[in-house]
Amino acid sequence: MPVKFRDYYQTLSVPRTASAEEIQRAHRKLARELHPDMNKEPGAAVLFQQAQEAYEVLKDPKKRARYDQLGENWKQGEEFNGGPDSAGSGRKGGRGRRAARQGGSGPSTSEDFSDFFESTFGGGGPRGNPFGGAGGMGGMGTEPSGDHEAELAVSLADAAKGATHRLTVREGDGAQRTIDVRIPAGIVDGDIIRLSGQGQSTGRSGSRGDLRLRIKLAPDPRFVVTGRDLATQVPITPWEAALGAKVPVPTVDGQATITVPPGSSSGAKLRLRGQGIPGRGGDSPGDLLVELRIVVPKELSEAEREAYRKLAEMSNFEPRRT
Repeated sequence: MPVKFRDYYQTLSVPRTASAEEIQRAHRKLARELHPDMNKEPGAAVLFQQAQEAYEVLKDPKKRARYDQLGENWKQGEEFNGGPDSAGSGRKGGRGRRAARQGGSGPSTSEDFSDFFESTFGGGGPRGNPFGGAGGMGGMGTEPSGDHEAELAVSLADAAKGATHRLTVREGDGAQRTIDVRIPAGIVDGDIIRLSGQGQSTGRSGSRGDLRLRIKLAPDPRFVVTGRDLATQVPITPWEAALGAKVPVPTVDGQATITVPPGSSSGAKLRLRGQGIPGRGGDSPGDLLVELRIVVPKELSEAEREAYRKLAEMSNFEPRRT
């Protein structure tokens, strides 16, 4: 069911005077706390999407300025018909991207995402927008042909492994219908899924335009995504860095083991080839870049403290020597 609009600054728990860095830190903190893979509490997924929606607006200076001026109605000034970023032009997000065409409804066994789209795009929006309003994932465009475009948030796991999402679409007359959307394995941010004949009715003939869903990868607190490549940080102990070790690292679908070479420094990077987002349509799979971060225990036992004292006395290592 539709959710009540909440002020974006309140969502991120930042003042209206917050800097871009403060907004980014607040979003990262909430993303780690609320991500569906980390937080299974009821309502966490909705709060996660609200935080993402708020960040997408407040991180962009132009969008933030419009929001500060217009509040909840900040999107009214955006053009979706025929503009350079509209669904018809394909210049934003679609250039150089692969379009996956799907026709009709998919399997009936998919997860029900009706509430997800109602809450994300908002309820009671302008007629002609099948999702009932332009909401937090970039809004939606309508063309005279009946074609539409909207952003669809997809988790990194679904992008890597593939999934089926069920969407509830609201017609101009208030009627609703459901569409099963197959998310191909290996899809990346900005890719387009084209649903043939699932747009708005084009007239008395009853034919429909197409619905284009532009993929937006939802933030994952474990990784930074660049195309198909993933980057993550892995904490290691001083003795693992000095002596070398085998340590586990997270991957999209589980974990792998990396070998830390003896004498590794904090900030050193190791590459796991093929452990990023899988390839699709002839593209090679991405890699996983692991950055080592040496961490020191905050509290030491007396025996550990004594061991460090002895190491300090016997070692000739001087890291600050130029």
